[in-house]
Formats: sequence, structure tokens, C-alpha cells
Amino acid sequence: MGLAVESLRGTQRETVHMLSACFYQDGAVRWAVGDDVVSFWRSAAKPFQLCVSLEQLPAELTRSISDRELSIGAASHSGEPEHVALVAAMLQRLGGHAHELQCGAHAPMHEPSARAVASPTQLHSNCSGKHTFMLTACRYQHWPLDYRPADHPLQQRNRERLASITGNTPEIAIDGCSIPTFASALSAQAKAWAYLACAMADNRDELGRIGWAMHREPWFMSGTDRLDATVVLRASEPLTVKIGAEGLFCIAMPNRRAGLAVKCHSGNSDALAVGVKAVLEHFDVRLAEPWPWCEVRNVRDVLVGQRRAIWQ
Repeated sequence: MGLAVESLRGTQRETVHMLSACFYQDGAVRWAVGDDVVSFWRSAAKPFQLCVSLEQLPAELTRSISDRELSIGAASHSGEPEHVALVAAMLQRLGGHAHELQCGAHAPMHEPSARAVASPTQLHSNCSGKHTFMLTACRYQHWPLDYRPADHPLQQRNRERLASITGNTPEIAIDGCSIPTFASALSAQAKAWAYLACAMADNRDELGRIGWAMHREPWFMSGTDRLDATVVLRASEPLTVKIGAEGLFCIAMPNRRAGLAVKCHSGNSDALAVGVKAVLEHFDVRLAEPWPWCEVRNVRDVLVGQRRAIWQ
């Protein structure tokens, strides 16, 4: 069985995007479509990276961290004013400074916010929440504050954690925010997100707490009109989700103690959104309509086509 998303302009097919997906439950892959491709985790690793950072902090400090702070710590946020303000407040409370964040600066992903910012700072980076906790972990452990190198103690622990959960040591490359990112098979990513789902179901340790924070505060780990938050808010059962990059999307299903990983091979984000909807519906998870990614609109917001999933 295969899954594709086709884009129609008028009635004519314009593009086709192939997808793979994997469902992991009860210690095994229970369903899969497409190839078990190796893909970089990118931002889909953030809940696990955040958990490693929290484990380096005093227990009394971690207990004081709110759901919103945990959610933005695992976020690829849009750089909207509320995101930036929360990260700034966290840095102030935790004793860090924006210039110490190693994520670099880029314009907000939220277009109205981007137009309002003349000179973006590290706070506007979609990864600034994760980097705030990495910086704090290094400060408490007296590790070098430049936490980017792959042999840094924090990054070694991040790699070891994913290896422990998946059973395979992932390959390493450099992420967009300059820290190591990891490559694993889609089945391994689904396994890890099933592990997260079980931690949530059992209310177990910091990872379960992070998962529920992302579920309860999805806007802070995502942003306005973003796919992650939209899936969580519109789903017919509790989900915790995270987009990676280049077409990866991972889902924890705590009620089922299961994980799902979806990969759009072309990396197209609109096709990914349509494919995620189709895969969730395969498992009887309904997403409230309308689903805007099914529409092809031009720059004047005129409906000129559609995207649809095709099971092959």
C-alpha cells in the first residue's frame, strides 16, 4: 500500500508527493505505508532534548516550570510577540541572556510579526525556548556554555537518550539552529513517540510532563495557523505532535500508548498537512473541518485548486 498527495490546479494534476508513515504500539510496528525511510529528526526530537536538559537542573527548579514554559521549550514557535516575551521572561528568571543563546537569529515565521520586527534577535528564533533550557542546563552543570559541538556533554546525552529509546545510535549532522540533529528510520521515530505516549499515559517522569504540556499549550510550541497546534486543537482524541522539518511529522497518542511518524518525501509542508490528516483518519482520529491545506489559493486568496490524499 502507498500514500500520495496530489495537487490539482483547476482539474489538472500539477504535482504529486509520496509519503511514508509508521504506527508503533505494544513494542512493534503495527502498520506502515511506504518505505521505512531514514530521516533527520530535526525539531521532532525537541521533547526528548528538553527532557535531557531538565534532568540536569535541580528538582525544585524543574517543579517551578509552567506548562507554557515546557511547551515553548519543545517548540518550533512562530516568533510572535507572546512567544518572544515568554522566552525573554524565562531567560531573566533562569539567569541567562539572549546573546548567550547559540541558535542564531531569524525573522519570525509569523508574517505579521516578521513585518513588525526590523532586526530579529535570538529570541525570535523558533528554537529559542529549547536553547534557553540547554543554556540553563550547562550553567547548572558547569559545562561549556557553547553547547553546539557534538562532543559537548549535553549533546552526547541527547544522542544517547535517542539511542536508548530507539535501540539504534543515530547518525549526526548539524541542524538549522547549529546544534547536532540525528537521523533515524521512520520506524525508530514512531517507536520514540510511542515511548512519549506511554510516558504521558503513565504520567511518568519529566517526559510525560513535557508531553502533556505540549498538548495543553499547543500554541506555545507552534503558533497561529500552524499545523502542529491545529492538529492538537482539532483532533477527536488527545494528541501531542511535533513537526520536524523537510516533511517529518510525529504524533504521540497517549490513549492508545502509540506513536505515529509521517514523512512527505518531497518535504512539501502543504502536502504533509494533507497526508497527516489522511493517516490520522485511517486510525479514526477526526480533525474538525475545514482543513485549509486541502485548498490551493493564489496570492489574491482565490481558490484555484485542491490537494487530496490518494491511497494506492
